[in-house]
Amino acid sequence: MKHFAVIAIAAAVLAFPVPANPAEAPVPEDIPIALLVDLSSGQVLYSREPNRRFVPASVTKVMTAYTAFKLVDEGALRLDMPFLYSAELEDEWYAEGSNMFLRAGERPTIAQLLLGITTVSGNDASVAMAIAATGSKEEWLELMNANARDLGMSNTHFGSPNGFPDGGQTYSTAQDLAILGRAITQQHPDLYARFFGHRGMRWRDITQANHDPVTGRVEGADGLKTGFTNEAGFTFLGSAERDGRRLVMVLAGSPTGPMRDDAARSLLRWGFDEFRPVRLLERDRYTATARVQNGSETHVDLKLPQDFMVAIPKDADVTSWKVDLVYRGPIEAPIATGERLARLRLTINGETVLETPLEAMNDVPRANALQRVINAITGWVA
Repeated sequence: MKHFAVIAIAAAVLAFPVPANPAEAPVPEDIPIALLVDLSSGQVLYSREPNRRFVPASVTKVMTAYTAFKLVDEGALRLDMPFLYSAELEDEWYAEGSNMFLRAGERPTIAQLLLGITTVSGNDASVAMAIAATGSKEEWLELMNANARDLGMSNTHFGSPNGFPDGGQTYSTAQDLAILGRAITQQHPDLYARFFGHRGMRWRDITQANHDPVTGRVEGADGLKTGFTNEAGFTFLGSAERDGRRLVMVLAGSPTGPMRDDAARSLLRWGFDEFRPVRLLERDRYTATARVQNGSETHVDLKLPQDFMVAIPKDADVTSWKVDLVYRGPIEAPIATGERLARLRLTINGETVLETPLEAMNDVPRANALQRVINAITGWVA
């Protein structure tokens, strides 16, 4: 029978607590939803109501940008492709909320539309992108929602490409938006660097500033997107990178813009200033062994596909640590090199702080008849 194996591979625990919400974390109680994640490890540094649904408003446009980036990298969309902006689109979207102020007859390229989306939050540019890429807003929304499902954004749905009020069809959570922040910064880093983080843009004779509260104000900050509706309050999905360490943060439901902006800057600085990254285990080295069933070998060696990192409060004294190997086993052969089979779990004071996958270091074919007999005898003797 299959069972879950939990095997301690180190003897002690970390000699410091990592509280879920340190008292000094600078997020006012008036902001109901907040999340800060260290992408180098996946560790949550701060969390308040991360799975509570809310209306993301213009933060929706990050998924529109991600969807466009994905199409560009797949070769299905060209950045230099022009799009003829129609009179119907102008009638519907000109000066409607945040705007690039596109006019009928203009031919912005996909790259210009992306800048309008990421820099000045153009509602018109977002709808133009949807139609330019797929021919209709409906097909674009199918792509957006398919991408959300593929990323594991299980509490998210998009009913518009720009986050304009749509009767509650568009919703998300801080947890899901952090997943999106990870995906757009790590899966499409070149396009992210090209289109996010601009302080403003000019279209025709209209110059507008970016309302991103962190870029240019917090060291390493480079995006992403603010949002506001009367229903949602003030929201922000932001990110910053220093020395190869990237943080992603979400704030939602702030009663005022200045409160959101101050909290966003303070939370990112706190994440970098109050924690230091420590590598517990190195990637691509033997880490643990898992039992194999019906294989040519009775065990398979496991390794980490990336370093096992943890963010530690800077004043903590690290003397020892404990990590558990967790898998559902024995694992049925055949097994392919690189196949993800198990997890390492870091637990502190009974609370899981981090988990990271482990993969097979070698192939394990199915056992032949003789090997099955030997395995049976070995298992009986053991």
